[in-house]
This record gives sequence, structure tokens and C-alpha cells, in this order.
Amino acid sequence: MVFEYKTIRLEDLGPITDEEIRQIEEASNRPVIYDEDSPRPTPEMAEAFRAAARERNRRRNRSA
Repeated sequence: MVFEYKTIRLEDLGPITDEEIRQIEEASNRPVIYDEDSPRPTPEMAEAFRAAARERNRRRNRSA
């Protein structure tokens, strides 16, 4: 299986509508529900995400 990565810039999608703003605001008030497909992150998982973000930011800053 081959995955293709594509960068999408939000500004290329056009202006956000009032309905989209309402949906985002509504979603932000809902609780996070963890299940077997989306488990609660362990401390180890959280650290792995932080490490990946640091590496991503390091690479971005180096190429800028």
C-alpha cells in the first residue's frame, strides 16, 4: 500500500463560513470520548507526540 502526503493550506480553501464557525464552536464544547479506536494517550504516547512535534519544528525552522 502506498500513501501519498499532500499539504493543504487553509487559506487556499477560501473563507470560513458562519456555519463552519458555529460547527467548530459546538464541537469545542463537546467532551473527548475515548474508545478502543481512539484510546486515551499514555504518558509515553504523549511524549512521542511531543518529540515528533519538536523534530517537525526543528526541520521547519532549518528550512525557513
